[in-house]
Amino acid sequence: MKDFPCLPEGAKADVLHPMCPSRQVLAHLTSRWGALILVALSGKTLRFSQLRRALGNVSERMLAQTLQTLEADGMITRVAHDVVPPHVDYSLTEIGEEAAGLVKGLAEWVERRLPEILGGRG
Repeated sequence: MKDFPCLPEGAKADVLHPMCPSRQVLAHLTSRWGALILVALSGKTLRFSQLRRALGNVSERMLAQTLQTLEADGMITRVAHDVVPPHVDYSLTEIGEEAAGLVKGLAEWVERRLPEILGGRG
């Protein structure tokens, strides 16, 4: 594992360490919209408007911010086409696809266990 300059010398990535950058990346991937974007883009390329429709009630601003964050984390590729009107495609990078597979596994588990989960609510 790699050392991180913001951690004490010799420290390794540790999501439970409050200063570890892995904690921030995990927060991005598991945020409300981050997780849903990963699932929606899994194996696909979508335009901004297609992605917004797929997610439902996300604002344009929130979607744009979350896409920028995931792009900065190396999870998403953004391709802007030089046409009028502007057209931008979003897809997952290799590590984005890997992350999406993990998130999709959790989402599928939730869907499968939903009756039990809801049944446990008072």
